[in-house]
Amino acid sequence: MMTSHVSLLTAMDARSHTHLIIGSNPLAAARCGQSLSAGASPILIAPETAELHYALQKRIDDGEVKWIKEAFRDEHLFTLGREEVDQIVDAVFVTSGPREPLSAHISTLCKRNRIPVNVVDAPQLCTFSLLSTHVDGPLQIGITTNGRGCKLASRIRREVAASLPPNLGSACLRLGDVRRKIQEEDHLLHMALADGDDVDDSIDQSASFNKLVTEADLDAAKNRRMRWLSQICEYWPLKRLAAITDEDVSNILRSYEDLSSANPIGKSTTSPSNNAATRGRIILAGSGPGHPDMLTRATHKAIQSADLILADKLVPAGVLDLIPRRTPVHIARKFPGNADAAQSELQELALAGVQDGKTVLRLKQGDPYIYGRGGEEVAYFRQQGLGRDRVVVLPGVTSALSAPLFADIPPTQRDVADQVLVCTGTGKKGKAPAPPEYVPSRTVVFLMALHRIGGLVEELTTYLETETKTEVLKEDGNAEVENANANGDMRPRRALWPRNTPCAVIERASCPDQRVIRTTLDRVVEAIEQEGSRPPGLLVVGRACEFLNKLEKGRSWSVEEGFRGLDFALDGLDLGSA
Repeated sequence: MMTSHVSLLTAMDARSHTHLIIGSNPLAAARCGQSLSAGASPILIAPETAELHYALQKRIDDGEVKWIKEAFRDEHLFTLGREEVDQIVDAVFVTSGPREPLSAHISTLCKRNRIPVNVVDAPQLCTFSLLSTHVDGPLQIGITTNGRGCKLASRIRREVAASLPPNLGSACLRLGDVRRKIQEEDHLLHMALADGDDVDDSIDQSASFNKLVTEADLDAAKNRRMRWLSQICEYWPLKRLAAITDEDVSNILRSYEDLSSANPIGKSTTSPSNNAATRGRIILAGSGPGHPDMLTRATHKAIQSADLILADKLVPAGVLDLIPRRTPVHIARKFPGNADAAQSELQELALAGVQDGKTVLRLKQGDPYIYGRGGEEVAYFRQQGLGRDRVVVLPGVTSALSAPLFADIPPTQRDVADQVLVCTGTGKKGKAPAPPEYVPSRTVVFLMALHRIGGLVEELTTYLETETKTEVLKEDGNAEVENANANGDMRPRRALWPRNTPCAVIERASCPDQRVIRTTLDRVVEAIEQEGSRPPGLLVVGRACEFLNKLEKGRSWSVEEGFRGLDFALDGLDLGSA
């Protein structure tokens, strides 16, 4: 069994340091980026004939990285460094791997001269390793498995970071400013009197951390604000610390005069109207394809706790039924020709609610960022001064991927479809978007397309007028538009969709009145005209549409009514009845 060891983890101030990066591959580009982010000056060692990674080339072109255009030589270690350390480099990163003889040579040379060296995938050649880090302002969290697996370290780091409350880095900045201000005002020259408060991140709280401070202990009393700050950092919940406000900071500083009047640890020190927890905020949430059981738990919680709900008109009744009776609801007044006005109205209502200190839920269908105008709403709220902590976006199950599933259509299927494209059938102001070209192995999902299905089919299966003309530059320098000739010499490159391509119209997916029309591109317009429309709906095009459900011979289309759901014979699981 391999013996284990633990490393001495340090946080090094690398500002102004010189780092030597040897290699020209993507890892070398990453090492340069890490060096720059730490304030160091990276120098790249690679022959002039080396093929540089594009990110490396860009940093060199931008003047961020100096490139020594030659193979590594031993004297590079002792001539390229800072003057104050006799031109010796501060650290060396070898990106070529342990199999290269040069890697072992550089490692030996660095160790002999006590120059920190890191060789990729070769712990035995390294004197230091880089951690998998989470960075949030001044807060840095590093994870290492000591050479046992970088992928595992990355996974652990992601899990740790995900468990932390947002804005914790900002809280570190704010609390650090408080500490500095207390030190400046109280002239803390004897850190021992304050139990060496925060002198080093590696030191845990001492046994005297909670020692009683009496009025007779004048020296210790002088440091009572610093002690109070230490208590806050130790005992307040991290979520509470992450939400610390300027008024909380003022109360900490005022506690010097009257510590006994301070509120209990972890409790709010401000009035409810000014407390960060009660400030107004906006939640943009997706309600999924339609069935209430397709809601995420986060969105369901938002529905139950919101003070005001502004819902899109296509959010189904099953979801709206979950809204508590006490909660005001405004349904978007969107109809053809009024979409922009209705959007502006919702945004103004949301902003007014936030200014009143309310939690406003913008409830959308599907996912807010998949043709839900969520991005432009977030941009609008930011323009109105609402930061990331005041606008929250919750994902939803998008119908673009869930509706095909409910219709027994696998958008990706081996040997049938290896790619999925999600498009809109209607552009801004109702204009037709550029049609996607035909790719035999592609499944295309069109949202907001059924109201102009005829035009969409025409655009997919024939060339647009703009595509059948080609600009030719004449000898006099003027451009002349010519039609594509009969021989096809100027034929547009876009591949047209065969008219017999399988497709499916899926309407009100996951709702009790779900309907699926299976047909082909050349018959889908007729099918919708005959069967009628049941919005909201979408169109799926591609060979995947017939993989599990082929049309019977002689039939132009088939219609399937109702949402079968997940009707397993399991207790408490019935997604088919809403």
